[in-house]
Amino acid sequence: MRMIYTCTMNPAIDLFSEFDSFDPFVVNRSIFEEYQPNGKAINISFLLEKLGIPNKATGFLGGFTGNFIEQELEAAGIETAFIKVDGITRINTFIRAETMEYKAVNRGPVISVQAQEQLLEQLRRLKKEDWLFVSGSLPRGVDDHIYIDIARIAHRQGVKLVLDISSPVLLDCLAYKPYLIKPNDEEVAKWFGLSDHTNLAELQTAAQQLLKRGAQRVLLSRGAQGALYCDTKQELAVNAPAGKIVNTACAGDTMLAAFAGKLMHGAPEEEALVFATAAGSSTAFTSGLSELKDVPYLAGQIQLKRNWGVKHDV
Repeated sequence: MRMIYTCTMNPAIDLFSEFDSFDPFVVNRSIFEEYQPNGKAINISFLLEKLGIPNKATGFLGGFTGNFIEQELEAAGIETAFIKVDGITRINTFIRAETMEYKAVNRGPVISVQAQEQLLEQLRRLKKEDWLFVSGSLPRGVDDHIYIDIARIAHRQGVKLVLDISSPVLLDCLAYKPYLIKPNDEEVAKWFGLSDHTNLAELQTAAQQLLKRGAQRVLLSRGAQGALYCDTKQELAVNAPAGKIVNTACAGDTMLAAFAGKLMHGAPEEEALVFATAAGSSTAFTSGLSELKDVPYLAGQIQLKRNWGVKHDV
């Protein structure tokens, strides 16, 4: 039986607080606060569950904050298998007051070599046709090379690896043929030395290079400009629906989970791309993860282009 796993190595609790005003050297009392378990692959776990896809979350957790994240996942019906570490999983604080927003992102615990090996050993037990999502930043003590270790394990085990990481070491992971990667336009521009105003044709060429290096599928998010998808047989591009941007932090995670979830349900890539783009926009238009209720409406604003332009010699 196929299993779906998500791996968040640097999770956090996000504390959102609102104040009428926020002044130095005095006690500021909030008028609103909310605690949310966070981490890119944790967000994917929540979205997959909303899509009716059971999954198991793993990674590193520590202290009372780690307990809170685990409890919230389990309350949503998501299995957990985190490696417990010394220290306290970080709390990030977002303060809104009048027209200002302040963001304080903490470092979190140092992850021991022993804990890292425990995680890798856990992943070595995954079976052929299982899915593994690896997303987000790395905690202290963990080197980028762990991504290559994970890619090698997934390739050897026949696991469908989905990567959403900003590190350029992603390019070294491509030799192990990940099933799906989800860079954004800024990351691709940085990796390939493109301009800040990269156009669709340049992104198409870069996506083809990623395929040539070993990626099986590329889902490339472009924020308010939409997204494109490429595999060895087709190229698809979509615009993004219009709406008021509230928070883009989890939009990419929503897009990735929605796209992969549709593929798991047997939908063609065209349908998956439109649905995923609408879902990602839905999250961007709300303060938290989308409940997906407005996705059909948003999808109606999306136009799909197939196999546009000409093939590039990469």
